[in-house]
Amino acid sequence: QVQLVESGGGLVQPGGSLRLSCAASGFAFSSYAMSWYRQAPGKERELVAHITSAGGSTTYADSVKGRFTISRDNAKNTVYLQMNSLKPEDTAVYYCNAGYYGGTRYIAGGYWGQGTQVTVSS
Repeated sequence: QVQLVESGGGLVQPGGSLRLSCAASGFAFSSYAMSWYRQAPGKERELVAHITSAGGSTTYADSVKGRFTISRDNAKNTVYLQMNSLKPEDTAVYYCNAGYYGGTRYIAGGYWGQGTQVTVSS
């Protein structure tokens, strides 16, 4: 069955870095666009970044542009999110998702992992 397993979250001080990983199985990973979302307490789930199936194009939310980098390794069925210069407002549960594009708009697929908690605090 489809599985998405996120890891790499934790507690980090403002200005620090974390690298999240999402290991995928049960579907043709290299055929899907992939994304990272996040959800902070009391807020809606937010699309943070997405990447095309071959990894040739990436898109970021304005709030993370220049600080976060999404990448993928299709040989390992894994997508990554490198997060630098972290801020307290980046605190959230981070989820990966396998989806597709409607034109240039990313459309989330129906499978989600359990998420990984990122807490940015001094």
